[in-house]
Amino acid sequence: MEIDFKKIKVVGFDADDTLWVNETYFRNAEEKFASLLDNYETKNQIDQELFKTEIKNLELYGYGIKGFMLSMIESALDLSNNRISQTRIVEILNLGKEMLLHPVELLDGVEEVLEKLKDKYRLIVLTKGDLLDQERKLEKSGLSKYFHHVEVLSDKKEDNYKNLLNHLEIPVEEFLMIGNSLKSDVLPILNIGAKAVHIPFHTTWQHEEVKLEEHKNDHLTLNTISDILEYLN
Repeated sequence: MEIDFKKIKVVGFDADDTLWVNETYFRNAEEKFASLLDNYETKNQIDQELFKTEIKNLELYGYGIKGFMLSMIESALDLSNNRISQTRIVEILNLGKEMLLHPVELLDGVEEVLEKLKDKYRLIVLTKGDLLDQERKLEKSGLSKYFHHVEVLSDKKEDNYKNLLNHLEIPVEEFLMIGNSLKSDVLPILNIGAKAVHIPFHTTWQHEEVKLEEHKNDHLTLNTISDILEYLN
């Protein structure tokens, strides 16, 4: 099925794992966290407990590194029956701080794509996570100059997208979303009548994994962000 992008005037980009590397650092932190707790449980059990705690806390903390830090501490206390040392708690906090201070690593082709699209389309960032952290990453990335608008959403569900597009006065038929998550960047967009492009990242958080049954022919899946130039430029 050929998808027509002729009406597109506004292109939205997810940030984490679409513009720059993100999930890799979470996986690395999880590995280190499991090592810190290996006196109390198996790695598999530690991973399961941390994921369960993260999901439980999403409503309270939202997405991002700070919520992940708090979930690691809570999981450590639970897995150790509150016997974990203060030294280990400090080490867990330092894992999160290392993530927050990590240099921003742009994915291949990102800046070239933005440079070629910026004069033809209105470009915006639509991401979720911690506001301060996402603002920091955008600033450090050097990409701010390409975007007309940046929005950090609490979640990426249909209503979040609809409300934002209404606020920005963007007709759904003129909007294209590009991102790495089927759950957050593709399916909600298709459900509101806009267009979506999926660019998978090699690592996906378990919470973002979905089986694509409906709409499987309604969006493009590309190998790299540079491939979008074949369709938009």
